[in-house]
Amino acid sequence: MPDLVLELRSEEIPARMQRKAAGDLRKMLTDGLVEAGLTYEAAREYWTPRRLALDVRGLTARSKDILEEIKGPSTTAPEQAVQGFLRKAGLSSIAEAHVHSDPKKGDFYVAHISKPGRAAEEIIAELVPGIIKNFPWPKSMRWGAASAKPGSLRWVRPLQSIVCTFGPETEEPVVVDFEIDGIRSGNVTYGHRFHAPGPITVRRFDDYAAKLEAAKVVLDADRRKEIILADARNVAFANGLDLVEDEGLLEEVSGLVEWPVVLMGEFEQDFLTIPAEVIRLTIRANQKCFVTRPQGAGEDLSNRFILVANIEAKDGGKEIAYGNGKVVRARLSDALYFWKTDQGDLPDLGTLQESAAKFELDLKKPLDQRMARLDHLNVTFHAKLGTQGARVERIKRLAEELAPTVAKSISPLEGEMAGRPEGVASAGATHSGLSKREEVGTPRETTPSVASGDISPSRGEITALVARAAVLAKADLQTEVVGEFPELQGAMGRKYALLQGEHPSVAAAAEEHYKPQGPSDRVPTDPVSVAVALADKLDTLTGFWAIDEKPTGSKDPFALRRAALGVVRILIENRIRLGLTSVFAKAFASFAGDVAQISDLLGFFHDRLKVYLRESGARYDLIDAVITPQSDDLLQIVRRVEALGKFLDTEDGKNLLAGTKRAANILAAEEKKKTRVAEIVEPALFREDAEKKLSAAVNQAEKAAGQAIQNEDFSAAMLTLSVLREPVDSFFEGVLVNDEDQAVRANRLALLARIRAATDQVADFSKIVG
Repeated sequence: MPDLVLELRSEEIPARMQRKAAGDLRKMLTDGLVEAGLTYEAAREYWTPRRLALDVRGLTARSKDILEEIKGPSTTAPEQAVQGFLRKAGLSSIAEAHVHSDPKKGDFYVAHISKPGRAAEEIIAELVPGIIKNFPWPKSMRWGAASAKPGSLRWVRPLQSIVCTFGPETEEPVVVDFEIDGIRSGNVTYGHRFHAPGPITVRRFDDYAAKLEAAKVVLDADRRKEIILADARNVAFANGLDLVEDEGLLEEVSGLVEWPVVLMGEFEQDFLTIPAEVIRLTIRANQKCFVTRPQGAGEDLSNRFILVANIEAKDGGKEIAYGNGKVVRARLSDALYFWKTDQGDLPDLGTLQESAAKFELDLKKPLDQRMARLDHLNVTFHAKLGTQGARVERIKRLAEELAPTVAKSISPLEGEMAGRPEGVASAGATHSGLSKREEVGTPRETTPSVASGDISPSRGEITALVARAAVLAKADLQTEVVGEFPELQGAMGRKYALLQGEHPSVAAAAEEHYKPQGPSDRVPTDPVSVAVALADKLDTLTGFWAIDEKPTGSKDPFALRRAALGVVRILIENRIRLGLTSVFAKAFASFAGDVAQISDLLGFFHDRLKVYLRESGARYDLIDAVITPQSDDLLQIVRRVEALGKFLDTEDGKNLLAGTKRAANILAAEEKKKTRVAEIVEPALFREDAEKKLSAAVNQAEKAAGQAIQNEDFSAAMLTLSVLREPVDSFFEGVLVNDEDQAVRANRLALLARIRAATDQVADFSKIVG
């Protein structure tokens, strides 16, 4: 079967757009081919900085003939309906239609439309120009004289040539001929801009790829990545170094070169006094180069870096490496200036006294000065939510409120060991549907929060440390380094806090209060970091709720879903019991929030918790059975789900579920019919021993379950309900609920209501599937 080769060659395509553009091209073309009646065996996309290419194998040479029937109106229909049918079917007169009969509907018109198949070349020639004209580039441009004309061709960069060949392996492929804005398709492409700028005539894909390789173009982007990574590792190793790998940078660099040549540059040792993160970002952002470290040197960097050139220079790349080194040195000089400036006094120090007094800042310390300036300059956080200084005040108040609860839940000496809550499934457990991948409530990564020292605060110190950490958490926003590299926000706050002698927990909180920033990011575990992280996220959520800026559909410009999920993970994975309703009330007080907002925000948290638990493998019906609109202790919900899952995996649990659902269904049906249900159960109206035994069992279970729940022993609460299993079974086997005596019936329905009330203490069994 024939194969298709398509190449769209242009000026350099931005690296960030290449992979998606190639995928879009494959999808648009293959979808169009299939829609036109063609089939294919395989399709793969390729890209370099100067071209998008497709290899479509096993494409049918011609679309099939199609015989289509279009049903029309009755033969007795008015002329207007007949004319509409003729237009739809493309017939010139009703004489061209056929008459079909139906025993029920009578005679009606049918158009038999025959569409002969079309050659694949014809279909491709029509399809590709339309794809080019309507290609979904994030940004595109017009160029040349034709750009003045309305509707002229737009492409990400000027389009220079189009290769489009089609044919089987056993024959000479043909050029699929079409033209778009003066660019005619052909079988000629061009190799590397400098090494092989001449024309290359190509036939089918293997020939195309091989000739490009010979012309110093590696067509496969993933292979270019492999070449770069392998060569970079080898060059580093040969110089006694290890490459600091960076997948994002590797992807970008592979999109900047067609013929990767790995070289090594260097800069002065003095620049290594700059923090490693700043060096790495400076070299990455400005020169797209990789950094290295001495073998076995931990996090310390070396003064050599890896660059990727697009040419094989005659001098072996010495001038290229030297030129890159000059630029890197200039950028590192700037970074060194920023780093030193941030550790010195601010020039406007005399104007910061009022802000310093407000936050109890020590203006002898550089980071305190930056916080004072952040407040003094009235830097806006959000137009409707005030300044960053006002926000820091709110976070500090809320963090101080949360500190005792956090300190009670997390031992200061064991903060880094926070793990799964009591009662949460062990790895591999399946009784509640919890994931085999991971335990609910267990951090994905456990790393000591106070990495810079082993000093851990006592519980008595935590509140003071939390207040200090909350005040300094946003101070690095006013530093020069963060101004240049916003992605270092938090990380630089930690470094500067340690430099000025802050407690390690305060320094850690400056960085960790932003965590977790995604589902795979670890949660903070140091109690100081946890309190500030919770306060930061809860202030954000309550603030945007108060001004009615909530997520809608897929839109969440302020990342509120991520913030709520962060709170969920922090609470659960650190085993923190926290009543969110009271916390919301205190937070909303700063924004004049109302009760309705609290209820709505709590519902939003319930949705995030459901997402978290479901992704961990928990059954949706068990979550729904446990959560009520008033549930505001997320850890308690998790423990209830876990205990319910364990219970329902037992025979007693399965049988009790069946019995209680039967009781609930009968009761619901009678309540719907407005059948009288007695307010209390009268033992004097019992006629059967099964009624008496069930009543006694309900009394026992209700009391015992209530006590267990009060003690927050949800497993025990479930276990106490198991005594109902046999009495419930016996009741339904030997007792007719709808007795003719209305008083007896009402009493028996009241007994069913007692069963429902007893089980509702732990979960709404009616929502459980099974």
